Amino acid sequence: MEIGYYPGCALHGSSNDYDASLRTCLRALDVHLRELDDWICCGATAAHSLNHKLAVALPARNLAIAERDGLRSLLAPCPMCSMELLKARQAIAGDARLRGEMAAVVELPVEGTTDVCNLIQVFQRVGLDTIKAAVTSPLDSLKAACYYGCLLTRPPDVVRFDDAEHPSSMETIVEALGAKTVRWNYATECCGAGMTIANDAIVLDLAHKILANAEAHGANCVVTACPMCHANLDMKQADVERHAGAAHGMVVYYLSDLVGLALGLPEQALGIDRHFVRERTGIRNQESGARRPAAPAPES
Repeated sequence: MEIGYYPGCALHGSSNDYDASLRTCLRALDVHLRELDDWICCGATAAHSLNHKLAVALPARNLAIAERDGLRSLLAPCPMCSMELLKARQAIAGDARLRGEMAAVVELPVEGTTDVCNLIQVFQRVGLDTIKAAVTSPLDSLKAACYYGCLLTRPPDVVRFDDAEHPSSMETIVEALGAKTVRWNYATECCGAGMTIANDAIVLDLAHKILANAEAHGANCVVTACPMCHANLDMKQADVERHAGAAHGMVVYYLSDLVGLALGLPEQALGIDRHFVRERTGIRNQESGARRPAAPAPES
C-alpha cells in the first residue's frame, strides 16, 4: 500500500519520535509513505483567528501538492493537521469560486479530491486480520486507556470518524495486539493542547485529571495518536506531578508504538527511548537527570 504522508511541523520537530514510530511500524506492515514534496504548515492553531483566507490557503496548498503528485490518500497523523486539511478539503470541494481563488493563491490547481486520513484509519485499511497475523510479541501485560483527545473525532461533521463522544476504533486495534483496554471517563477530554504556552496551570490540571482517571480505572499505560496530547501527558508529567502533588508514573505510548512492539520491533527504532516516562527503567529523561522509583510491573 502506498499512501501520501503529511508529517506537519510537530512530527518534523518536537514529536520526531512519533514520526519514527509510525514510519517503522507501517514499513513492517508493507505500507509505503510518500511524504509530500515541499509541504508547508497547515496553519494550526492561530491562522483561522487572524485571516480566514490564509486559514484555507495553507492546508489547500498541501492538498494541491497531493493532487499534483497523484496521491489519492493522505495520512496526517496529527489530529489538528488532519482537521485543518479536512476542513479545507470540504470547503474547496463544495465551492467553485473558492476553488478558483485558492488555486490562484497557492499557484496550483486544487479540487479537494484527495482523501485525508488519520493513523487509526491507516491501520484499519491494513486490516485487523493482517495486523493480528503479524504479531510476534503479544502485549498481554498491558491494560491501556485509549486517549483520543478532543480533535481526533471532532468536529464530527468534518472528520466523520468514529463516534465523537464514545469512540472505540483505537480499542479494537489495541486489543488485536493482545492487550486489554479499560473503559474510562476522559477518553475524549481535552488535554489543554497549546494552552501550555499561554497558561501552563490549565494544562497541568487537565493532564492530572486524565492521568488520574486512567489510573482509577485500572490502566497501566495511556495510548494516544496525537503529538500534542503525548507531549502534555508524557513530557510534562513531572510538572503535572509537582503541580498536583501526585505520583503518576504513567507510561504514555503512541498507538504506532504498541503496534510496533507487538510486531517485535525494537524500542529504539520506534523512538520509545526518547519518551520521558519509561516503563522498563522507571527513569524520567530530564535535563536534571532526576531519577524516580521504578513503576510497578504491569498487571498480567
